[in-house]
Order: sequence, then C-alpha cells, then structure tokens
Amino acid sequence: MIIRKAYKYRLNTNAETEQLMSQYAGNCRYLWNKSLALNLYHLQNNQPMIWYQELDWFSKLWKKSDDYAFLKLSPAQTLQQTLKQLERAFKDAFDKKQPLKKIPTFKKRGERDSFSFPQGFKIEGRRIFLPKIGWVNFRKSRDIEGTPKNVTVSRQGKYWFVSIQVEMETSEPIHPATSMIGMDMGVKRLFTLSNGDFEAPINVDCFKNKIKRLQKRLAKKVKFSNNWRKLKEKINRLHTKIAHIRHDILHKFSTTLSKSHAIIVLENLQIKNMTKSAKGDMDKPGSMVKQKSGLNRVILDQGWGLLKTFLEYKQLWLGGQVMYVDPKYTSQTCPVCQHANKLSRKSQSEFECVLCGHEEHADVVGAKNVLGRGHRLLACGEKDVSLLCEAGTRQFSNELEPAVA
Repeated sequence: MIIRKAYKYRLNTNAETEQLMSQYAGNCRYLWNKSLALNLYHLQNNQPMIWYQELDWFSKLWKKSDDYAFLKLSPAQTLQQTLKQLERAFKDAFDKKQPLKKIPTFKKRGERDSFSFPQGFKIEGRRIFLPKIGWVNFRKSRDIEGTPKNVTVSRQGKYWFVSIQVEMETSEPIHPATSMIGMDMGVKRLFTLSNGDFEAPINVDCFKNKIKRLQKRLAKKVKFSNNWRKLKEKINRLHTKIAHIRHDILHKFSTTLSKSHAIIVLENLQIKNMTKSAKGDMDKPGSMVKQKSGLNRVILDQGWGLLKTFLEYKQLWLGGQVMYVDPKYTSQTCPVCQHANKLSRKSQSEFECVLCGHEEHADVVGAKNVLGRGHRLLACGEKDVSLLCEAGTRQFSNELEPAVA
C-alpha cells in the first residue's frame, strides 16, 4: 500500500529570499492567469482547448519576447508545474465523476501565492535547498518519513511555508479498534456521537469582533496608502489565526475519533448547497435573508468539510472506514420505534416521539439514526438498497415496493 503525505514547515526567510519567492510566485500567477484567459476565450468561441504541451511551447515563446522576458527569472520547472496544475484543474472540471468541480478561476495577488519544485531540491537536517534560491532554514517540528517527491513553497499572511510531499510503501493496515459510531453535525454542537458524547462548537467570536472593528477603520483609509496596508496586514493576520485555530481543533478531534473507532458513519451533507445565499433575484426575492446568512456563516466557521476530509484520510491510513448515509429525517425519526414525524422535534435540542413517547436530545437521536442507517448500509451492501431498508421511516412509491419485498 502506497501512502502519500505532506509535511509542512515554516521557513526562516530574510528580505532577499522573500523577494525572490514573491517574484517566482508572481510569475507563476501571471502565467496561470494568461493561460486561463486563453482557454476561456477558446471555450467561449467553441474552439479546442489549449493543453499543457502547447501552453509550454507558448511560454517558451513568451520568454523570448521583450514584454514577457521577466518570466525567464523564474525556474523553468515552476512555470511548467503551473501549466500542469491548470491542465489538471480543467480536466477535473470536465470530469463527470467530480460534479462539485468548477472551471478554474483567476488568481489574485496575495491569495494562494505558491510555486512548486518537482526536482532539484535537497533536504539536509533543518534546511532545504531550493533551485535559484539556495539553502533556506525551516522550523523542523517533526521528522520526515518516506521519500520526498516534490516541494511547494507558499505564503500565508506574512510568512512563507514549505510543504514536502513524500511517498512511502506500507503493509495494509489493520485498525486497532472494532467499534462503529454515528456522528451528527450541528450548529449548537460541532458534532454529537451516537454514544452521547459531543463537542462544543468552534468559538472565534473575539477575533471576529476585532476584524469588524479593523474593517470599519480600513474603510476610512485611503486605499493602498501606508496606513491602509498596515491595517490590511493586521486583518490578514487575524484571519490566518482563525484558520490555524480551526485546523488545530479539527485535527485533534479527527485524530481521536479515527483512533477510537474502526467505522465512522456520517451524513452525506451537501454543504455547498446548504450554504447558498437566500437573496434570490428581482423576480423571486428571498425570505429571511439575514437569518440564512447568519446560519451559513456559522456552518462555514465550523469547518464540516475539513473534518470530513481529515477523517477520510486518517481512517485510510489506519485501516478504518468512513461511510456516508442519507441525511433526510434523521432528526425526526425515533430511534426506538422508527416512527418519523416532524412534530417529534420539539426544538433545537428536544426530541419526544409522538408515538412511543421516547425522549432524548435531538442531536443524539440524529446520531443514533445515522448509526442505524450505517448498519443497514453494511447489511444491504449498496447505498440505494440501504435507503429501501428504511421502510418504517418512509413511505415509498408503488414502484419501489417490489424491491423492498
């Protein structure tokens, strides 16, 4: 079994290396935007796409011109990697197996600044050699295991980081645990487990209040002035700190869960659809827009998607499994008698079955139903069949009744 991991470290840079890195990242960003604009023009005019080989030829031609001679200052492999990444982004966007993928977008200065080296780098102790940059020290917080395959240098806020991707071959892992748990994502609680355990939501309100105050001051400054830039940098640092807090909390929770349970059952939530704006348009204006906007903000702050991603790859490394079930009516179905009724959900936290009178916290009820659907998924073997097994929860059309029988 081949496993690919990435080790990310903060670089100890000086003014000279930061200037070179900013220049290389800017050249890669410029080449990405120019190549993307060419392909978008071709798509709009029903012309064939320009793929990597042709774009690489164009980039070499641009280097020889006076207008784009600055591209020669960057290592050739960083520009080639940028074109390969753009090609992969377009192929993913057109892949029907990845419906959530979209056409790549233009990059802005200061956002996602990065460049990659597939070869030519060296790692010795606490320093790394980058082509055309030289040796740069980094804060080595843990040892690197595996064979380094490529490195990516990126900027977050005012700091530069290096991400070293390694490849290692291991035997097929066997999960140390044998238990199976259901998980219900929430707003008042980050998540609730079917055994009754839960975790409080991620709270970063103190930093958000600071950001609001700084943004009000920023609006009164002259754009791109020195004071404007200083305030902008403070706001970026706070956003970065919030992201680090979120990642730290979710990594700790996902590590604990993946080590404790062999199978974790989650709801197949479409987070992108759940957090769509409710504004509507002129013909069909939305309702309760402010409330929906607040709910969207809370959902995105909790990082449900990140938690799912962390659980998936950590369970894969440990030999466990993450299963997804249909989320419909999980909080309205009694886990005892399987009677589904929206009146059973008394409030955000209260559940009382209108048929058998079973009382429990609504989030625990949802987690137990998720676990039950996970058991049926394992028993039936297919997702579609598992939904049919819930005959006591839903009423199916006449066409589905023979399949249930």
